[in-house]
Amino acid sequence: MSDVARLAGVSTMTVSNVVNNRVKVSEAARERVLEAIRASGYQVNLTARSLRSGRTGVIGVAVPQVGNPYYGMLGALLIDEAHQRGYEVTIGQTGALADGEAAAVAQSRWLQVDGLFLSAIELDPQMPLLADAGFPIVLFGEQGAGGRFDHITLPNEAGAAAATGHLIDQGCKRIAIVTGSGLDRLNTVTRRYNGYRAALEDRGLRPDPELRFALDSLSWDGAREAGRHIAASGLGVDGVVAFNDTTAIGVMRGLTDGGASVPGDVRVIGFDGIPVAEQVIPALSTVAPDHHWIAARALDLIVGRIADPAAPPRQYTAPFDLVVRESTA
Repeated sequence: MSDVARLAGVSTMTVSNVVNNRVKVSEAARERVLEAIRASGYQVNLTARSLRSGRTGVIGVAVPQVGNPYYGMLGALLIDEAHQRGYEVTIGQTGALADGEAAAVAQSRWLQVDGLFLSAIELDPQMPLLADAGFPIVLFGEQGAGGRFDHITLPNEAGAAAATGHLIDQGCKRIAIVTGSGLDRLNTVTRRYNGYRAALEDRGLRPDPELRFALDSLSWDGAREAGRHIAASGLGVDGVVAFNDTTAIGVMRGLTDGGASVPGDVRVIGFDGIPVAEQVIPALSTVAPDHHWIAARALDLIVGRIADPAAPPRQYTAPFDLVVRESTA
């Protein structure tokens, strides 16, 4: 570091600030430092830094499926936001299983991460495993954190209500919901169904159990089959609220397979705002949470928790936009 400082004509503290992205450094000084790093071949000794600071500079991310378009997008945004703050990221998948989520916590302890973003689908946040992890955890998802952890959730009820209300405003009277199975506990499926149901009742429409299509697996194929069934059902469905964008795209394909046009016969809206939603034909209307806000807020929480482990836990619900495209036009 002293060699780099001498080459760049700056102090070793300036080199440290550039390398660790801690303090604002003038662009001219930053460029001199980066050029000196390139010229000298300097590399940070991460092991030495970890021994000195007691931190590794690594944050873990554990999501149900890395290949899922939503979680892939979220992971990329978290990585970008972490890099801006001088952190590296390790990412793994849990399979949306309690055992997988518990294993992610154990693996993060073994890797000695400075903190963990955990999408808790099945793991009970009240389990001692989380409280005794030994590092800060920020939870994503609908499992109630009980005031024990920093927690970011999606606008599930409000978003689903806005999507349903939009279809009603477009003249739909027989609005189906294609969603996951099970309403016996509070989770994302339940919350989004509650938003759908509330919007119907607020507009004077009776929720019809026949218009709830529950999928055992929220997959492309399962949603496509649901779309085919809706097209052939004779139920007079003229609008569909889909659990997420992936489901919505599958439903649109299934409706087309069954001879129904979107939006001519059936209007379809999704949830999540994944990038591919804008590229399909017809382009998909969707409830789009502010994912950049989520990533920035998550890093604020984890960095703040690393600095002050005793701070009171904070909980946030992400803002969202209703993005209207061709599928409900």
